[in-house]
Amino acid sequence: MTDTFRAIRLSKTEAGQAAQILDLTDADLMEGDVTVRVDHSTVNFKDGLALTGKSPVVRVWPLIPGIDFAGTVESSANPACKPGDRVVLNGWGVGETHHGGYAQKARVKGDWLVKLPDAISNARAMAIGTAGYTAMLCVLALEKQGVTPDKGDVLVTGAAGGVGSVAIALLSKLGYRVVASSRRKDSEGDYLRGLGAAEVIDAGELSAPGRPLGKERWAGAVDSVGSHTLANVLAQTRYGGTVAACGLAQGMDLPASVAPFILRGVTLAGVDSVMAPKARRVEA
Repeated sequence: MTDTFRAIRLSKTEAGQAAQILDLTDADLMEGDVTVRVDHSTVNFKDGLALTGKSPVVRVWPLIPGIDFAGTVESSANPACKPGDRVVLNGWGVGETHHGGYAQKARVKGDWLVKLPDAISNARAMAIGTAGYTAMLCVLALEKQGVTPDKGDVLVTGAAGGVGSVAIALLSKLGYRVVASSRRKDSEGDYLRGLGAAEVIDAGELSAPGRPLGKERWAGAVDSVGSHTLANVLAQTRYGGTVAACGLAQGMDLPASVAPFILRGVTLAGVDSVMAPKARRVEA
């Protein structure tokens, strides 16, 4: 009898799409040189869009969603992976064009996988998730641009979200004074301060159209919001500071001017978690 595993699979229908929990076999998996027994995955915003069909995340049908997973290598034809290795995968198009993490098995390219350090369990890897991994990429981007704790405050927008929450915890642990921006300053303030934020500001201060340049307030920032918020963050970044941008919760537009870049030497560092090179993933 062929071994089966359970999976959520999305299919195209006349009405849009349908999701089913099915018993599948290895023959249902896509091409790859490593098969992983999946232990854990997460529910990211992109996964929510895929499952509900609210946005065209899924581009191949039928498809197992889930943009990340952690598990143990079951079989491998890739010399970088061997059976028994504990691994994590974030991005690379899984859950979009390649079967993803919402199944008990996944077959992927071994080059997409990162071996987990002994100190991080499979469950903890997915508690950190793609959001936490992205937050670490943002912190690394700030460090590589010379934003050190002595340079001044670091702002985190979308502070109570997945990226924002982990970014606050990481930055605080590394010795930065963190300013958290929240739409729900009063109800989320205690949570954000518990993560390590020294100050919590109302996101409304940043979300409306602003001036090309404002008062210099922070040496760096992690922004997952985009649009007017990112424009205002840039306008209020100190001379020589850096903003790591990784999201578009407010919008894809950037209604800003070149003033922060040419008058204050501000750097806008784009952070992509989906196709990031393996060396950067391992570092994160």
